[in-house]
Amino acid sequence: MTAAGQTIRPPDTVPPEPAWLNRNVVGMGITSLLSDAGHEMITVLLPGFLIVLGLSSAALGTVEGAADSVSSFVKLGSGWVSDRLGHRKGLAAGGYLLTGLSNGLFALAHGLVLVVAARTVGWFGRGFRTPLRNAMLASSVPAQVRGKAFGFERAGDTIGAIIGPLLGVGLLGVLRPHAASASAPYRIIFLIGLVPGLSAAIAFAVSVQEQRGVPSRAAFWAAVSALPQSFWRSLIGIGVFGLGDFARTLMILAATQLLSPQYGLQRAAQIAGLLYVGHNVFHAAYSYPVGVFSDRFGRRPLLALGYLAGALASLGFLAAFLWHLLPIVYLLSLFGLAGFSMAVVDALEGAWTGDLVDETLRGTAYGVLGTVNGLGDLLASVVVGSLWTFFSPTAAFAYAALLMAAGAAVIYGVR
Repeated sequence: MTAAGQTIRPPDTVPPEPAWLNRNVVGMGITSLLSDAGHEMITVLLPGFLIVLGLSSAALGTVEGAADSVSSFVKLGSGWVSDRLGHRKGLAAGGYLLTGLSNGLFALAHGLVLVVAARTVGWFGRGFRTPLRNAMLASSVPAQVRGKAFGFERAGDTIGAIIGPLLGVGLLGVLRPHAASASAPYRIIFLIGLVPGLSAAIAFAVSVQEQRGVPSRAAFWAAVSALPQSFWRSLIGIGVFGLGDFARTLMILAATQLLSPQYGLQRAAQIAGLLYVGHNVFHAAYSYPVGVFSDRFGRRPLLALGYLAGALASLGFLAAFLWHLLPIVYLLSLFGLAGFSMAVVDALEGAWTGDLVDETLRGTAYGVLGTVNGLGDLLASVVVGSLWTFFSPTAAFAYAALLMAAGAAVIYGVR
């Protein structure tokens, strides 16, 4: 009591932040690390493998676009099915298993058909599992720390995307001098990629726990129609950006073509692979901080900034082809800028969707999000690859930069 008879109240205290680094978050981070190590071991070598097989940049765009389109439609269905069933773990583990098995299929390819088939099987598995994993991750943590959880999982994914290309490029350097043919070292590495891919499925099945929810009774279109308007508004900007967000393998191809006159094809392919590792280092380094920052200050402005960074990276490649800007440091800065953009996109599109949609429709929402992203990737990869082949790489990167910048403007204006 004070002299005036008033009670002294303790100062206001800030409530502690909810716990977020739990078994599920860690387990999904480890799973993503292993899965992406296997996937990116293949991705970094795929442009060089297609060149060895005599296939063009348009073929590369078709491979990635076809795989993305299959992945998109699978995402739409798998998310809704998981809402109807009320559980997701077994289905997601099956998706990881299918992706892991697809890594070895590339070893059998001698032309475009089997390359497309292997990539499509892998992306079918990725598409099937992604909405389920994201819905489980969103439900595993409180909303106010959801950005951290998604950032952590994306960081694990991208650490795998650093390890995978390093292994791929290193093994190529070891195996190539002793290979009986130009394609032989690629085929051996594709078989080695089975190990981390299959380990990811085991890690998910063992480490991730699921509390089954109440099954949704909504039919497919009823569930889609029930998604909130705020979610649909956000999809406009996401979709516009996606129309320019081409596959990263085309960036590897760009670096390979730019550096080949100076270093030769094989050496340029190795340097391009290491530049892609740099891209993934930036991706991993920014994923968690981006999530933390978005928890504190909001996701929309930061997502617009990430979209704009992607546009600037595309403009940088346009300049490299126009004015023959070949310093490796310059190319690394472009890969780094694209890595930052991907860190923002991967962490915040998922976290924002979790904020906008409740648990009963979350699988459906992530399926719709994945479909919009996948259709955008399909068109972006095919259009950029075709513009490159039939016009010029400058036309391809100008298109990509324009659409990415437009997406940034639209998403910034969303309320």
